[in-house]
Amino acid sequence: MYDNFAFWVSIATAIVVVLIIFKSAVVVPQQSAYVIESLGKYSRTLRAGFHILIPFIESAAYRHSLKELAVDIPEQICITNDNVQVGVDGVLYMQVLDPERASYGISDYAFAISQLAQTTLRSEIGKIALDRTFEERAMINANVVSELDKASDPWGVKVLRYEIKNINPPQDVLTAMEKQMRAEREKRAVILTSEGERDAKINEAEGEKQRVIKESEAVKQQQINEAQGEAEAILAVATATAEGLRRVALSLITEGGDAAMQLRIAEAYVQQFGNLAKEGNTLVVPSNLTDMSSMIALATTIAKKDPPGAL
Repeated sequence: MYDNFAFWVSIATAIVVVLIIFKSAVVVPQQSAYVIESLGKYSRTLRAGFHILIPFIESAAYRHSLKELAVDIPEQICITNDNVQVGVDGVLYMQVLDPERASYGISDYAFAISQLAQTTLRSEIGKIALDRTFEERAMINANVVSELDKASDPWGVKVLRYEIKNINPPQDVLTAMEKQMRAEREKRAVILTSEGERDAKINEAEGEKQRVIKESEAVKQQQINEAQGEAEAILAVATATAEGLRRVALSLITEGGDAAMQLRIAEAYVQQFGNLAKEGNTLVVPSNLTDMSSMIALATTIAKKDPPGAL
């Protein structure tokens, strides 16, 4: 009987020891924090690792994750500055920096921040027109984060960023915007077409201008070349004629020069007279045609009127 009692006492003692160990031993996971209360009062904050609590006196009242938390902000109706209703939703990113203030500063910081994000977003959307809401998303996000960060600082929570997911205007507004965008695209197409035609005409005119200039320059250069060629030809003929006359003059003062000149004159006379007989039907024959010596003498006299030195 005594042995059975001792056995059950030992079993009860073991159970109590296990309960004490279970209550006193706490393992905090990585990127987590436990807020410990001692008899209902804040005692300390436990970080990642193994910790021993005072049994039945200390307990983990709050458990917080120190990871970045994403909170979905449901769609809500916002009114823009030009009185258009749009549905806007988003996602909010935040992180607990001070577990103590997050535990005792507010009852539910995630709910409070999400509600504050909705009211702040409505305020920001109401400051701008509908067209700008699609362009100013970054500015709206930055303003919402700034306001939420100020409000959540006493709660030990850091609002990292806010992103608008969708902006949904009413169907009639979407139809009007689509018509406006189509009209803008058609307007830009007409402008681009007219600018292209204008540039093409300018290019054609510029090309025609360059062609005329090039042709005039070519004609000018051709005329210059022809004039230079004619001048050089005349100069060459004159030079050759002067050189020929100079040599003839030198030949006349040498021995036998007179006889050669008389022979040359006689040949030229006979050749030219023969050409006249070929070209015309009527031929006038000089009375002294047979007197070749008198003709040669006359030509010789003419040739000797200017002394060779005059050349």
